[in-house]
Amino acid sequence: MLTIKMKTFAAIISLVILSGCSSSASVQLTNEFPQVLAKPKALSAAVVFEPSFATYVAKPNAKTVIDIGAAQVRLLRNAFAGLFSTLEFVASREEITADNAMVIIPSVREVQVSTPSENYLNVFEVWIKYNLDFETAEGESIDSWFMPAYGKTPDAFMASKSAAIEEAAIIALRDAGAKLMLDFYRIPAVNNWAAEEQKRARQQQDSIQQAKNAEVSP
Repeated sequence: MLTIKMKTFAAIISLVILSGCSSSASVQLTNEFPQVLAKPKALSAAVVFEPSFATYVAKPNAKTVIDIGAAQVRLLRNAFAGLFSTLEFVASREEITADNAMVIIPSVREVQVSTPSENYLNVFEVWIKYNLDFETAEGESIDSWFMPAYGKTPDAFMASKSAAIEEAAIIALRDAGAKLMLDFYRIPAVNNWAAEEQKRARQQQDSIQQAKNAEVSP
C-alpha cells in the first residue's frame, strides 16, 4: 500500500514538473552584483557596450524570453574594474577618448535553456555564450575570445518556471564574471599586449625622469 502511494506521489510530482516546463517564461534580470575585490593592473581599457548588447533579450525557444542586457552590463563593469586601473565605458567606438587603451567589445553568440522535461534531470540549466573582441586603440585586432558561461538550479522545485530560469541565468552570469577574472590575463595575446603596454609605460616614465634630471643638473 505504501509503495503504491509513493508511486502515485512521484507521478503527481513528475506531472507538476512537466507541466511547469511546458509553460511560457518571461524573465528580466534586475540583480546587482558585488564589487570585485581584486587589485587591477596599471592598464587602461575602453569597454564598448553596444546597444544590441546593453539591451540584449534572449529567446532560446518559442516559450522562453530572458532579458539579460542590463544585468550583464552591470556584471562586466564590476569584473573589468578588477582587471584595469583606468576604465572607460562607452556605447560605440567613436566615443572612446582614452589613449593606449585596450578596446573590448563583448557580444552574445547564443543563449540556451534546458528544463527537466528536456534533460531528464531535476534541474533547470542556462548557457550564455559570449564573444569578446580585443583591439588596440588604433583599431588593430589583438584577439577574439569565446567565453561560455553556465548556470543551473539546485533542483526543479521552485515557485515557477520563470523563477527557476532566472536563478539559473544569474548563476551563469556569475560564472562569466569568475571566468573573466581568472582567465583574462592568461589569454596569450592579451598577456603579450599587457606586457608591452607596461614596458612602454616604464620607458615613458624613465624618459620623463631623465628630462627632469637634465633640467636640474648644473
